Amino acid sequence: MRASVVGTTITLAAGALLTAAMTTASASPPDSAAPRHPRADRPVLVDCLWQRTVRPIDFILACGDGNSRLTGLRWSEWSPGEATAVGVNVVNDCEPYCAAGTFHAYPVTVRLGGAKPWKEHPGVERYTEISLTYPGDRPEGYQRVMTYPLWD
Repeated sequence: MRASVVGTTITLAAGALLTAAMTTASASPPDSAAPRHPRADRPVLVDCLWQRTVRPIDFILACGDGNSRLTGLRWSEWSPGEATAVGVNVVNDCEPYCAAGTFHAYPVTVRLGGAKPWKEHPGVERYTEISLTYPGDRPEGYQRVMTYPLWD
């Protein structure tokens, strides 16, 4: 009986963390330097819910399960060529499995690039690539620099 209660508790906690991660990234207010509405001459970052953002504070990388997200982003550049920020990549180690895993925080530099017209809104430029650079510790199996395409 006790194992069943512990398993249920872990599952509920994992669900709550996932819900919080999804809600936080999509509901985060822009930082004080960010415009409320993206300007047409400035590329946007498209999130998991197909919302366009400029200078987000949080951003979910693993949309399917919320096991990797960026938090506390502080943007030093946001231009047509590139956007750069520092922040923290919070990653679930999924040990022994993801619902029972532990989230670990890794300082990271974030670079966005490859601005192109967005298929959903051709008049809007969106970044197509995200690159994460870990100056110190990084998640197991990650390279010092990890580059991923962003969804369109």
